[in-house]
Amino acid sequence: MKKIDLHMHTSCSDGVLSPKEIIDEAVKNGVETLAIADHDTLAAYSNDFLEYAQNKNINIITAVEISTRNDKVGIHVLGYNIDIYDKKLNKKLSKLRNSRHNYLVDVAHKLNGLGYIVNLDKLSKIDTVTKAHIALDIVENPNNASLLDKEFNHIPNKGEFIETIMNENCPGYVKKESITPIEASDLIRNAGGKVILAHPVAYRFEDNLEENDVLSIVEEMKADGIESNYIYIDRNNNKIDEIEKWNTFAKDNNLIITIGSDFHNDDGIHPLIGLINEKINLNDEDVNKIINNLLKNN
Repeated sequence: MKKIDLHMHTSCSDGVLSPKEIIDEAVKNGVETLAIADHDTLAAYSNDFLEYAQNKNINIITAVEISTRNDKVGIHVLGYNIDIYDKKLNKKLSKLRNSRHNYLVDVAHKLNGLGYIVNLDKLSKIDTVTKAHIALDIVENPNNASLLDKEFNHIPNKGEFIETIMNENCPGYVKKESITPIEASDLIRNAGGKVILAHPVAYRFEDNLEENDVLSIVEEMKADGIESNYIYIDRNNNKIDEIEKWNTFAKDNNLIITIGSDFHNDDGIHPLIGLINEKINLNDEDVNKIINNLLKNN
């Protein structure tokens, strides 16, 4: 059975492995086709990386995950089979990365006011700094242990810290400069790509969105599809499998589907590259259809 994984992160954003190390893991896990979808950057797609993947017989579909926001919540938009050299796309991604560093300074100030110590010098060196980088820095710093234990009654993981302290309506929330899902969709299409709403299952658990809310987002951004084959891990490390629900949603609304592990690192909890530690019922015909749909000209 063919293995495919179209959503993973490298050290170019908030993943742990380098792009080449991602390829090595994919080979080890029997993955034949993959897409790196780093946050707001295409830095993973160097000529050296593409040649390395080819030599390892790994098929690459270019991708990016763009952080956007509508009038209510943050939305992640995936773009597939994009021209990685598209000037307009790269210019906007560069601007978004710069806004991340402005956000870092502002949120560090806010978190300092709450009593947390943030290693701003270290985090400032990360090109595509994310909430995950900041949260991990805090929860792994022994100097924050006492306050964390007081607030959480334990040392939280980075996801729990983000959802409790950093997200909207939380004490450490700072609004980040962003673009809308529609703007991201236009950028992706202009670069020749397909537009996919990332992990729809996450919006129900993190933002209390229902299916009709997700449909409104999909329709507004004129998405080609959704990332329906996705295992969600909540703040308490519970595994949520709503794959059947979102595959049905896609079929009912004439949307293509994709599959992704959203791999950042092997923590023994989240899906591994190729989702080899999960039960995903996709046969070779399903996989070929996913690939063909993403590679089909708009």
